[in-house]
Amino acid sequence: MNPDSPSPAQRPIPVPTPLSAPFWQGCAEGKLRYQECEDCGRAIFKPQDFCPNCLGIRLTWRESSGSGEVYSYSVVWRPQTPAFEVPYVVAIVELAEGFQMLTNVVNCEPDAVYCGMPVSVVFAPVADDIALPFFAPSPA
Repeated sequence: MNPDSPSPAQRPIPVPTPLSAPFWQGCAEGKLRYQECEDCGRAIFKPQDFCPNCLGIRLTWRESSGSGEVYSYSVVWRPQTPAFEVPYVVAIVELAEGFQMLTNVVNCEPDAVYCGMPVSVVFAPVADDIALPFFAPSPA
């Protein structure tokens, strides 16, 4: 992936399910959404039917600030398919709200990424109603 811009035009397009539709709708609107358990307060991502912490079923969709930091990452040099331009960074980002998300870090060279790096969400449209969330270095 070109580090200056996410170019997901050739990437596989997600197919929202009834469970994940609020997440994908938020992405299309430029909002990163996650679930929160009304019973224990735990932030939940990926979309679930129940809280993995307390097994509660009262889950509410919330909007994330989109700010976080790189928890772990790897640079991919051999893509699984030609739709992914190498090198690209696959990362686990820890969001300020307390959940982690598997994603890509964009808009910087792969060797500039580090654990603890502050990042912010950016969205790249891939279809009329689908945008993919990526993370870029936060402005200093």
